[in-house]
Amino acid sequence: MRPGLVVVDKPGGMTSHDVVARVRRLVGTRKVGHAGTLDPMATGVLVLGVDRATRLLGHLMLTDKGYDATVRLGVATTTDDAEGEVVSTASAAALDEETVRATLAEFVGELQQVPTAVSAIKVDGKRAYQRVRDGEQVELQPRAVTVHELVVHDVRREGDVVDVEVSLRCSSGTYVRAIARDVGARLGVGGHLTALRRTAVGPYGLDVARTLEELADDVAAGRGGVLPIADAARAAFPSRDLDDAAAADVRVGRSLDLALDATTAVFAPSGEFLALYEPRGPVARPVAVFV
Repeated sequence: MRPGLVVVDKPGGMTSHDVVARVRRLVGTRKVGHAGTLDPMATGVLVLGVDRATRLLGHLMLTDKGYDATVRLGVATTTDDAEGEVVSTASAAALDEETVRATLAEFVGELQQVPTAVSAIKVDGKRAYQRVRDGEQVELQPRAVTVHELVVHDVRREGDVVDVEVSLRCSSGTYVRAIARDVGARLGVGGHLTALRRTAVGPYGLDVARTLEELADDVAAGRGGVLPIADAARAAFPSRDLDDAAAADVRVGRSLDLALDATTAVFAPSGEFLALYEPRGPVARPVAVFV
C-alpha cells in the first residue's frame, strides 16, 4: 500500500483506535496513525496516515476543525456529553430563544477554556480520563482556544430541556463538549452534548471521507482508497516546486534560500513530495524530510 492519507467517516460507537485497527487490517500495514481523536459517541472526519504519511499527522493536528453538534440545556453530566452520568438537572423551560442565541454568541473568538475532565490531556504523564476512571479528582488548567464561527441552526424546547443545533469552526484543541458545559453553566441550567459530528479537519471534509465499508470495497476492488502523500501535502499546506539543485539540497536536509510565509510542502521537478520547510529568517529550514 502506497503512503498517503485515508479520510474516514467514523461511525458512532467506535473509538479512534478501533478505526485505526480496522484500517491496519484493510491496508495490510501496522504503520497507521490518526490526526486527532474522536470520542466514541462522535462521528465524522477522522484523518489517518499510512506508512510515511504518518509523519504528516502531527502537522495536520494543528489545523482548524469543523463540527456539527447538538447542545442540550438543562442537564449536566460527568463527561459533558451523553455518555456520562447525570450530575445535575434544572428546568430550561424558561429560557427564551433570544437569550440562548446571545449566550452562544459570547463563545465566538479567543477563549480561555478548561478542557473536560475526561479528556486525553496528560496530567503528570497519565491521561486525565484515566485518572477520573481511577477515582481521582482532576483539575485541568484553562487553555487558549479560538472559535472562529458558531452558527445556531435551531433552538427547540423538549419539556424541561432545550436542544440547540449548532455548527462551528474552531482551532485545534477546542473541546466542543466544554462549550456545551460552559454555555449551560452561564445560563444557570447546566449543559452537555447529545450529538457531535466532525465535518472537517483542515482541508479534508465529509465530501472526501469514506465509510469503513466503502474503504473495504475500494481495497477489495484494487482502488486503494488512499490519498497519495503528494496530493495530501498539496491540499494541506502551501506548496513550492523546486528545481533539481534545490531538490538535491532538500534530500540531504539543507536549508534553502527561500522566503516562505508558513510551513510549506516542497516538491521535486517530477512532482515528488520531498519535505515540509518552515521560514527561519531569510532562509527556509526543514521541518520533516520524507525522502
